[in-house]
Amino acid sequence: MGASTARLAALLLLLLAAAAAAAAVGECVYIPYNTSAGVVGGKLNVHVVPHTHDDVGWLKTVDQYYVGSNNSIQGACVQNVLDSLAFFQRWWRQQSDMIKDIVKGLISTGRLELINGGMCMHDEATVHYIDMIDQTTLGHRFIKEEFGQIPRIGWQIDPFGHSAVQAYLLGTEVGFDAFYFFRIDYQDRDTRKGTKELEVVWRGSKTFGSSADIFAGIFPKNYEPPPGQFYFEVDDTSPIVQDDPLLFDYNVEQRVDDFVAAAIAQANITRTNHVMFTMGTDFKYQYAESWFRQMDKLIHYVNKDGRVNALYSTPSIYTDAKHAENVPWPLKTNDFFPYADNPNAYWTGYFTSRPALKRYVRVMSGYYLAARQLEFFKGRSNSDLTTDSLADALALAQHHDAVTGTEKQHVANDYAKRLSIGYTQAEKLVSSSLSCLSQSGSKSHCPSQTTNFEQCPLLNITYCPPSEMDLSQGKSLVVLVYNSLGWKREDVLRIPVISDSIVVHDSEGREVESQLLPIANASLHMREKHVKAYLGMLPAAKPKFWLAFPVSVPPLGFNTYFISSGKKSASVSLMSTLHSSQGSENSNMQIGQGQLKLQYNAAGALSLYSNSKTQKYKYYIGQDGNGSDPQASGAYIFRPNCTVPIKTDGQVPLTVLRGSILDEVHQQINPWIYQINRVYKGKDYVETEFIVGPIPVDDGNGKELSTEVVTNMATNKTFYTDSSGRDFIKRIRDYRSEWKIEVHQPIAGNYYPVNLGIYVEDGSRELSILVDRSVGGASIKDGQIELMLHRRLLHDDGRGVAEALNETTCFDNQCEGLVIQGKYYLKIDPQGEGARWRRTFGQEIYSPLLIAFAEQDGGNWVNSHVTKFSAMDPAYSLPDNVALLTLQAGEHKDLSALASVDLKRVFPDKKIVKIVETSLSANQERSAMEKKRLKWKVEGPPADEKIVRGGPVDPSKLVVDLGPMEIRTFLVNFAPQSGKQLM
Repeated sequence: MGASTARLAALLLLLLAAAAAAAAVGECVYIPYNTSAGVVGGKLNVHVVPHTHDDVGWLKTVDQYYVGSNNSIQGACVQNVLDSLAFFQRWWRQQSDMIKDIVKGLISTGRLELINGGMCMHDEATVHYIDMIDQTTLGHRFIKEEFGQIPRIGWQIDPFGHSAVQAYLLGTEVGFDAFYFFRIDYQDRDTRKGTKELEVVWRGSKTFGSSADIFAGIFPKNYEPPPGQFYFEVDDTSPIVQDDPLLFDYNVEQRVDDFVAAAIAQANITRTNHVMFTMGTDFKYQYAESWFRQMDKLIHYVNKDGRVNALYSTPSIYTDAKHAENVPWPLKTNDFFPYADNPNAYWTGYFTSRPALKRYVRVMSGYYLAARQLEFFKGRSNSDLTTDSLADALALAQHHDAVTGTEKQHVANDYAKRLSIGYTQAEKLVSSSLSCLSQSGSKSHCPSQTTNFEQCPLLNITYCPPSEMDLSQGKSLVVLVYNSLGWKREDVLRIPVISDSIVVHDSEGREVESQLLPIANASLHMREKHVKAYLGMLPAAKPKFWLAFPVSVPPLGFNTYFISSGKKSASVSLMSTLHSSQGSENSNMQIGQGQLKLQYNAAGALSLYSNSKTQKYKYYIGQDGNGSDPQASGAYIFRPNCTVPIKTDGQVPLTVLRGSILDEVHQQINPWIYQINRVYKGKDYVETEFIVGPIPVDDGNGKELSTEVVTNMATNKTFYTDSSGRDFIKRIRDYRSEWKIEVHQPIAGNYYPVNLGIYVEDGSRELSILVDRSVGGASIKDGQIELMLHRRLLHDDGRGVAEALNETTCFDNQCEGLVIQGKYYLKIDPQGEGARWRRTFGQEIYSPLLIAFAEQDGGNWVNSHVTKFSAMDPAYSLPDNVALLTLQAGEHKDLSALASVDLKRVFPDKKIVKIVETSLSANQERSAMEKKRLKWKVEGPPADEKIVRGGPVDPSKLVVDLGPMEIRTFLVNFAPQSGKQLM
């Protein structure tokens, strides 16, 4: 018999043996699994929720994750998975009409649920509320247009701590009925398990009280399947449900017991007879059949067993089941920061990680706000330049592994690249819009545009080619200054110039007071290196001075200034007076105008306002993970080993510049920290500019740099930080209001995210510091505030990114540690008066004046162009506590009453034919949202609260009232145009 015949005979013998075994065990038949169960009263209901969590960038870029490339880093291909909207949108574009119809059918019947609905699962610590709104609105608009659906569940399962703004603004105000998440402090979680308070009603806003309540569910352990091995990806090691009696390893009873045990364990820490099993985790369901086959079996056999009831469910079904129980829930206030997952692992480092990227995101956000306004004024055309590319890039950048700085370096580069591409498109739109608006008669239509406006995105590194032009040949520089805020702005511009023979005129032809300040060598050094790194070449010109001059700009409008070569009038233009502390016999040096004084001693130590307030630097040496606890300081985690004060020894003399507009003190703190303190005439705050880096690590130690202000204020362990740029929340050192904290990390455990500012008070004064990007901040001692500005670390912190936070910049094939430049602002006010400055000036930091330049060579600009423009009624400006495009009101005692906005005067050249108030993300009418939103019972007596909100808008009067901290969204239709959206 041949070999093939022998193999066939052996196979037949094996088949006969198997048949004999089947006869002995029992007959095997097809089993139709019953998965149709719904909620059953009187039983423990286990809601099986299949889900996947797919980051839009982390270890791989968003595109690499989608197509499944670069799998040497991580085996993940999201084309095979439906999850975040950014991925879903990519997938949706590629589908046939047949597939689209199937998906729409699944969504309409509730079998596939779109939850959260933003373009990404945004972070909650390092993001600004305007960006949170924008990216959520972008996603909600897509869902409404494509599917006619309105998401009703928040699903923030992976951000590293959770903000009050997320609960009430991006929860209640967008119409969500519930909000589910995972990451809270391990001590908090253990406490809540014991008291069955993992599910609560979260009241995130003191201002809105119970009207902003939302049901919040915290997962017992993580967002993965419950304990008991229920992972069913093709290559997972969990035991499958082997229900074929003809085969070995039959285990139905064991797997049912495992499932029931997990359900009962979760029920023991949960209220009501409903628990949720989150069946999935990161990048799962790439082969969905392997999951659903096992879940079908589990549901079928668990329900045959009868001890508990298992059902396929969604977060909405689970929420409705919880609400139907009609029981009161524990009340949660404030937020869930900071987050720690073990005693020495506080996730407070990422509040500062990648500070350059954080600043880039913030700058692009403010620019996007202004660009959208100009796009609106010019008239949007989808076939023309739009802000869409920048909108998409900014939406991705809000992801919880993007702006957080917790991604791999090549992924951070990808986010920055997308922002740069988006900016390039928006920059062209802005230039086109300004050209349109500045030409005579362009208020109603755009003539042919002949003016070429340039902008200076690298002004932060002292590079601005338009302002560095040679004006000696009779040319003049046109400076158009746009104000995106709804009130008149008085500010000081600073631009680099090459000559000291310069004069500034306003649009009326009046000479404007100006001041020249020599550019510091530290700034020129940074300019030379970084311009070459960005552009691949050295800049042609080398500016010598900063030209500073005051500007006045109308609300939602622009003003024009002219810079030319000429003899300066001594009365209005001055070169700064240069002083040096070297050789000075005076022990103290004082600068500043009016009541604001900065005082330096002989060693260069700075006192603010008085000798009782000093500012200095220090760094923390990051733990390297070599001790008994291997936890290192890294991109996520701040774990200091020791603190090293940085002494200002006075060896490098101070440089002091005095002038009629501002005074500056330049100080080389040490070889890698340069600082400039500025005090402006007529302003009562201090602006501090810092250049930090490269942080040296040649001693083998990673370092985390902080600046601190120390005062004699008695602050009683208390300080205040903002929540995503909005509400300020009271913090108490080494204390949590809802659980007793065991302190293991007295520094890292008291750091909080700072997006807008931080302040302390002592009953008579307030000390406030505002920032230009997200940073970590704390008050480690009474009367003290510190901000972490930069981090450079040499070890990974073991949270998945597998890369040290060691950013570098390369020039001529040589790389060195990242250098950052930034600013913060400090002010002292009488008790209760600081909120006005924090709100109004904080909005100005977020929305800086937009500057565009044009060259005038002969001719008369004033005769051929509009030099001053406001989209609003010239005699009208918004109240101090109201800002467009997100209409907001503050908490200052004078700003906390109802504020009114007259839309007829905001849009004097347009006729409003229809106005409808909507949810925050503009995907449903507000009245309908309020009617259908679930109301939740809360334990304890009803709150004694006075909630102030604006009422309905009279369509004839068109006046919008705003209560304190209120944001209202309206869809406004204009005649003859339609669909213009104000938000």
